[in-house]
Amino acid sequence: MAPLSRTRPISPILTGSITFAAVIVTAYDDGCWGYKEMEESAGPNESRAPLSLLSLLSELKDQESYAHAWRQRCRDWAAIPDYEEGDRIKLASPVTLTDGSTCQIVTATHYRRGRQKRRCYRIEETGGLVRLSKASLVGSELLSSAKGAASPVLAEFLAGRE
Repeated sequence: MAPLSRTRPISPILTGSITFAAVIVTAYDDGCWGYKEMEESAGPNESRAPLSLLSLLSELKDQESYAHAWRQRCRDWAAIPDYEEGDRIKLASPVTLTDGSTCQIVTATHYRRGRQKRRCYRIEETGGLVRLSKASLVGSELLSSAKGAASPVLAEFLAGRE
Protein backbone atom coordinates (compact mmCIF):
# COMPACT_ATOMS: atom_id res chain seq x y z
CA MET A 1 0.00 0.00 0.00
CA ALA A 2 1.33 3.43 -0.99
CA PRO A 3 1.96 5.99 1.76
CA LEU A 4 -0.68 8.70 2.17
CA SER A 5 0.14 11.98 0.50
CA ARG A 6 -0.75 15.42 1.85
CA THR A 7 -1.57 16.67 -1.65
CA ARG A 8 -4.70 14.57 -2.10
CA PRO A 9 -7.73 14.37 0.18
CA ILE A 10 -7.67 11.54 2.69
CA SER A 11 -10.84 9.47 2.75
CA PRO A 12 -12.65 8.74 6.05
CA ILE A 13 -12.26 5.03 5.30
CA LEU A 14 -8.47 5.31 5.56
CA THR A 15 -8.36 7.60 8.59
CA GLY A 16 -11.50 6.52 10.43
CA SER A 17 -12.58 10.15 10.91
CA ILE A 18 -15.56 12.16 9.72
CA THR A 19 -16.41 15.84 9.77
CA PHE A 20 -19.92 16.80 10.89
CA ALA A 21 -21.70 20.05 11.74
CA ALA A 22 -22.92 21.19 15.12
CA VAL A 23 -25.39 23.99 15.80
CA ILE A 24 -25.20 25.87 19.09
CA VAL A 25 -28.11 28.19 19.77
CA THR A 26 -27.49 30.80 22.47
CA ALA A 27 -29.95 33.08 24.24
CA TYR A 28 -29.73 35.81 26.84
CA ASP A 29 -32.82 36.93 28.74
CA ASP A 30 -33.20 38.96 31.92
CA GLY A 31 -29.71 38.23 33.22
CA CYS A 32 -29.78 34.54 32.33
CA TRP A 33 -27.72 32.98 29.58
CA GLY A 34 -28.41 29.60 28.04
CA TYR A 35 -27.39 27.43 25.15
CA LYS A 36 -28.57 24.36 23.29
CA GLU A 37 -26.19 22.27 21.24
CA MET A 38 -27.22 19.86 18.50
CA GLU A 39 -25.31 18.09 15.83
CA GLU A 40 -26.72 17.83 12.32
CA SER A 41 -28.18 14.33 12.71
CA ALA A 42 -30.49 15.66 15.46
CA GLY A 43 -32.27 17.74 12.80
CA PRO A 44 -31.70 21.26 14.15
CA ASN A 45 -34.26 23.89 13.22
CA GLU A 46 -31.61 26.56 12.60
CA SER A 47 -30.53 25.98 9.01
CA ARG A 48 -28.57 28.96 7.73
CA ALA A 49 -25.08 27.49 7.62
CA PRO A 50 -22.96 28.95 4.80
CA LEU A 51 -22.12 26.81 1.78
CA SER A 52 -18.42 27.15 2.59
CA LEU A 53 -19.02 25.28 5.85
CA LEU A 54 -21.15 22.59 4.17
CA SER A 55 -18.36 21.92 1.68
CA LEU A 56 -16.05 20.91 4.56
CA LEU A 57 -18.38 18.17 5.86
CA SER A 58 -18.00 14.46 5.13
CA GLU A 59 -20.38 12.85 2.66
CA LEU A 60 -23.50 11.19 4.04
CA LYS A 61 -24.41 7.59 3.29
CA ASP A 62 -28.07 7.82 4.31
CA GLN A 63 -29.99 10.19 2.04
CA GLU A 64 -33.07 9.95 4.29
CA SER A 65 -31.30 11.15 7.44
CA TYR A 66 -31.99 14.30 9.44
CA ALA A 67 -28.48 15.48 8.56
CA HIS A 68 -29.21 15.23 4.83
CA ALA A 69 -32.46 17.21 5.26
CA TRP A 70 -30.65 19.85 7.36
CA ARG A 71 -27.92 20.27 4.74
CA GLN A 72 -30.56 20.63 2.02
CA ARG A 73 -32.39 23.33 4.03
CA CYS A 74 -29.07 25.19 4.37
CA ARG A 75 -28.52 24.96 0.60
CA ASP A 76 -32.09 26.16 -0.05
CA TRP A 77 -31.54 29.16 2.23
CA ALA A 78 -28.27 30.03 0.46
CA ALA A 79 -30.04 29.81 -2.93
CA ILE A 80 -32.42 32.67 -2.10
CA PRO A 81 -31.34 35.55 -4.34
CA ASP A 82 -29.93 38.78 -2.95
CA TYR A 83 -31.44 41.50 -5.13
CA GLU A 84 -29.79 44.80 -6.01
CA GLU A 85 -31.28 48.26 -5.57
CA GLY A 86 -33.82 48.90 -8.36
CA ASP A 87 -34.40 45.24 -9.32
CA ARG A 88 -38.02 44.47 -10.21
CA ILE A 89 -39.11 41.19 -8.61
CA LYS A 90 -42.12 38.87 -8.90
CA LEU A 91 -42.67 36.91 -5.69
CA ALA A 92 -43.50 33.20 -6.01
CA SER A 93 -46.87 33.78 -4.34
CA PRO A 94 -48.69 36.94 -3.25
CA VAL A 95 -47.78 38.22 0.21
CA THR A 96 -50.66 39.32 2.44
CA LEU A 97 -49.90 42.51 4.34
CA THR A 98 -51.23 43.49 7.77
CA ASP A 99 -53.92 45.72 6.24
CA GLY A 100 -55.30 42.75 4.28
CA SER A 101 -53.97 43.84 0.88
CA THR A 102 -51.63 41.65 -1.15
CA CYS A 103 -48.59 42.29 -3.30
CA GLN A 104 -46.65 40.13 -5.72
CA ILE A 105 -44.55 42.48 -7.87
CA VAL A 106 -42.11 44.72 -5.98
CA THR A 107 -38.98 46.78 -6.63
CA ALA A 108 -35.98 46.53 -4.30
CA THR A 109 -35.12 49.84 -2.64
CA HIS A 110 -34.10 51.14 0.78
CA TYR A 111 -34.89 53.72 3.41
CA ARG A 112 -32.69 55.32 6.02
CA ARG A 113 -33.23 55.07 9.74
CA GLY A 114 -30.59 57.19 11.37
CA ARG A 115 -27.30 56.06 9.89
CA GLN A 116 -28.62 52.65 8.92
CA LYS A 117 -29.69 51.82 5.39
CA ARG A 118 -32.61 49.37 5.57
CA ARG A 119 -33.73 47.11 2.70
CA CYS A 120 -37.38 47.44 1.74
CA TYR A 121 -39.49 46.90 -1.35
CA ARG A 122 -41.80 49.27 -3.24
CA ILE A 123 -45.15 47.69 -4.12
CA GLU A 124 -45.85 48.13 -7.84
CA GLU A 125 -49.63 48.52 -7.52
CA THR A 126 -49.72 51.12 -4.73
CA GLY A 127 -46.21 52.58 -4.54
CA GLY A 128 -46.09 51.86 -0.80
CA LEU A 129 -43.03 50.51 0.96
CA VAL A 130 -42.94 47.13 2.67
CA ARG A 131 -40.27 45.13 4.51
CA LEU A 132 -40.11 41.48 3.44
CA SER A 133 -38.26 38.66 5.13
CA LYS A 134 -35.67 36.73 3.16
CA ALA A 135 -37.93 33.67 3.44
CA SER A 136 -40.66 35.48 1.47
CA LEU A 137 -38.23 35.74 -1.48
CA VAL A 138 -38.01 31.94 -1.90
CA GLY A 139 -38.89 31.07 -5.50
CA SER A 140 -39.02 34.72 -6.57
CA GLU A 141 -38.17 35.77 -10.11
CA LEU A 142 -36.16 38.74 -11.36
CA LEU A 143 -38.34 40.60 -13.90
CA SER A 144 -35.86 43.36 -14.73
CA SER A 145 -32.47 44.34 -13.42
CA ALA A 146 -31.51 47.87 -12.42
CA LYS A 147 -28.08 47.22 -13.91
CA GLY A 148 -29.63 46.41 -17.28
CA ALA A 149 -31.70 49.60 -17.27
CA ALA A 150 -28.53 51.68 -16.87
CA SER A 151 -26.97 50.53 -20.15
CA PRO A 152 -28.42 48.91 -23.32
CA VAL A 153 -25.19 46.93 -23.81
CA LEU A 154 -25.30 45.62 -20.25
CA ALA A 155 -29.01 44.80 -20.64
CA GLU A 156 -28.20 42.68 -23.71
CA PHE A 157 -25.41 40.90 -21.83
CA LEU A 158 -27.61 40.17 -18.80
CA ALA A 159 -30.44 38.93 -21.04
CA GLY A 160 -28.03 36.40 -22.57
CA ARG A 161 -27.18 34.99 -19.12
CA GLU A 162 -30.80 34.19 -18.21
